[in-house]
Amino acid sequence: MNPHSIKSRSRAVLVTCAALALAACASTPEPKEQMAVANSSVEQASGNAAEAPAELSTARDKLARANVAIAKKDFVLARQLADEAAADAALAQATARSARSTRALSEVRESIKQLQVQLNRS
Repeated sequence: MNPHSIKSRSRAVLVTCAALALAACASTPEPKEQMAVANSSVEQASGNAAEAPAELSTARDKLARANVAIAKKDFVLARQLADEAAADAALAQATARSARSTRALSEVRESIKQLQVQLNRS
């Protein structure tokens, strides 16, 4: 091997080791913002418990698991679960809105049918 090639490889190894050392020292911060968003989202979705119980239950479960991960200092998992809890809470709200819209549409259709029956009698 030529000395220039060895020197280049040594530098590459040194740079790689330095980068790995810096990455190891950099810790993931506590996901305070994600937890706040998840808590707020689940709280808002709680008003829809009757219309989207499965989705809300999933959101609450993931939020509880995120809190456990925080206690264990597993901030990567906590962030992921908090984000998922917020998404599940949003799904619960969307499911509830859809259910309300479907009911309202059914009521309007029933009213139209009744009006048509009354018009046909006249």
